[in-house]
Amino acid sequence: MGTAESKTPDLIVTTIAMMMTAVGLLMVYSTSSLMPGNYFQRSLAYAAIGFIGFMVASRVEPEVMRKFAYQGLLVVSLLLILVWIPGIGVKAKGASRWIRLPGFQFQPSELAKLAVVVFLAHSLAKRDPEKLRTFNFGFLPHVVIPGVPILLVLAEPDMGTAVVLGLLVFVMTFVGGIRIKHLAIAAGPASFIAACLVWFVPYRRERFLAFLDPWQHAQTSGHQLVQSFLAFGAGGLWGVGLGAGKQKLHYLPEAHTDFILSIWAEETGLMGVLTILALFAVLVWRGYMISLRQTDPYRRLLAMGITTWLALQASLNSLVVMGCLPTKGLPFPFLSYGGTGMVVTLTATGILAGLGRREKPCAS
Repeated sequence: MGTAESKTPDLIVTTIAMMMTAVGLLMVYSTSSLMPGNYFQRSLAYAAIGFIGFMVASRVEPEVMRKFAYQGLLVVSLLLILVWIPGIGVKAKGASRWIRLPGFQFQPSELAKLAVVVFLAHSLAKRDPEKLRTFNFGFLPHVVIPGVPILLVLAEPDMGTAVVLGLLVFVMTFVGGIRIKHLAIAAGPASFIAACLVWFVPYRRERFLAFLDPWQHAQTSGHQLVQSFLAFGAGGLWGVGLGAGKQKLHYLPEAHTDFILSIWAEETGLMGVLTILALFAVLVWRGYMISLRQTDPYRRLLAMGITTWLALQASLNSLVVMGCLPTKGLPFPFLSYGGTGMVVTLTATGILAGLGRREKPCAS
């Protein structure tokens, strides 16, 4: 007998995704109301597109994406090269991260997250478990192939997204059956290269030194982190009230993107921050439960990969704005302003919600 499938996407995942998106829209409106540009209107449009992506992805069989796992990674890699082409790529604040199309621009590195998850889920699931434990057939293809878009993202430069992708590859390959010995061998050189990229690139070294003592660099490289501390401190237990925050009045740079959680902390206090983190924790828990329920290896790895990606990005952003990690450009999923990020995150969450409503039919 086949297992009957529900027509409704997983209720917990869907509810939390919609709640977090609504909070994100509210905070974008609050933080960008005094800034030039129609940030809220654009964010509302991106959320609407993302919602469509969520609903479509929750209803499409995951195996459809599996058919294009290799092509998707190749297309994303080509798009990451196009960001460097004059007239196509857009450079802002010293980084080439966007591609301009008529009427809008998008960020290929956001697409890379989903492409890497789908590729690894497909490739790890199709291989024999014994071959996965070998260096040539298990370790190399699953680290080297996704390493191409990771290096392209790092070259933009976008170290925050590259770190998320690198950690995502590590977690998925480990869960997928790659030997921990092989991953440990790769982790050493990767950590050394990351340390060199921080220490020998002046602006990253300044951020790292500011992280160690932000108050000493309060007027320069530590300014953003100090203002984030002030936002958290001003919020206290219950916050100063929605819309009443002061740090968004051009005191805290990137308040509507990377540091939106700081503004939320100022306006809703510790209780507001704990609420957001609790909602995200439930989302991550539900995602892993959905993964464990899957009988098909590809679906199990796909759900696990999407959940890990969201968990990593939310955790790293939270640790940065609280001063537990050096400052890096990494948005908070659902909350931060960003067109491509919003659409891709909601679409990926739709895939997860879809996996939560169905089981792989099995023969009697």
